[in-house]
Amino acid sequence: MWIVITLFAAACQSVRTAYQNTLSREAGFLHATMARSLYGLPLVSVYLGLCVWLIGSTSVETPLFWPAVVVCAVSQILATWCMLRVFHSGSFALGTLLAKTEAVLAALIGLPLLHYGLTLLGWLGIVLGVAGALVMSVKWHSLLSAHKDKSLLLGLASGLCFAITSVTASMASHAMSGSLLVNAGVTLWCVLALQSLILCGIQMVQQRDWLAPFRRSLKLSTQVGILSSLGSIGWFTGFALVNPALVKTLGQIEIVGTLYFSRRRFGEAISRQQWWGGAMIVISVLLVTLAGRV
Repeated sequence: MWIVITLFAAACQSVRTAYQNTLSREAGFLHATMARSLYGLPLVSVYLGLCVWLIGSTSVETPLFWPAVVVCAVSQILATWCMLRVFHSGSFALGTLLAKTEAVLAALIGLPLLHYGLTLLGWLGIVLGVAGALVMSVKWHSLLSAHKDKSLLLGLASGLCFAITSVTASMASHAMSGSLLVNAGVTLWCVLALQSLILCGIQMVQQRDWLAPFRRSLKLSTQVGILSSLGSIGWFTGFALVNPALVKTLGQIEIVGTLYFSRRRFGEAISRQQWWGGAMIVISVLLVTLAGRV
């Protein structure tokens, strides 16, 4: 079940990221980061209502829930902001690919916090996937000065923040007593609501306008919000069901969509090195899928 859910989430995120890149150019980083939460909240609210109606309610069982939600919300804001900055300083493909280092980081962070174990096949898939993302993005002729590359550093920071998001989302879902499907929905709703409050507040203060979040690129913002909410429903449900590291590694199939949009929508060239990296990622996805079935 988690495999189908993850593939759906990855497909939604691939399209949403492309739209969000366009939105950041039209309305700025802050609005593009805010749109995914504020404009996605209504659909998530409907989804959560249906889950509660069909499955039943849930309740917070441990005090760990709210700290996990806060860390999850803030880390996802930072991850999205860093990724959008890479889009502008590097390229669309580069920003998305570097963010994919989150898979191995989620595995490492999740070991002490979630107590999930991974098979050798799972670890091999995760490492190969991250290696593939790096092969696609690192400029080997300037590898020794990579630590000075702003795009590389922002991309890796994005991956770290996305990894923290994945792990804390799983922690919050498991801090409740109900069905994992409902728990994931409640966690997602709380995260999006908190993000909306933070980002809308910043935008209103900056522009001194209470309606600032609704005045720019309304149609595109709505598209980003809907795609983001559909993708997030898939991601958060996957995090609740299995090890987040497996979910994020399988989700790297999104790279196929990234390459398509990079070439067709933004006119970016795709090198032979990037194709090799893409092949490594596809193999890693197959390994993780097999590991998840063991």
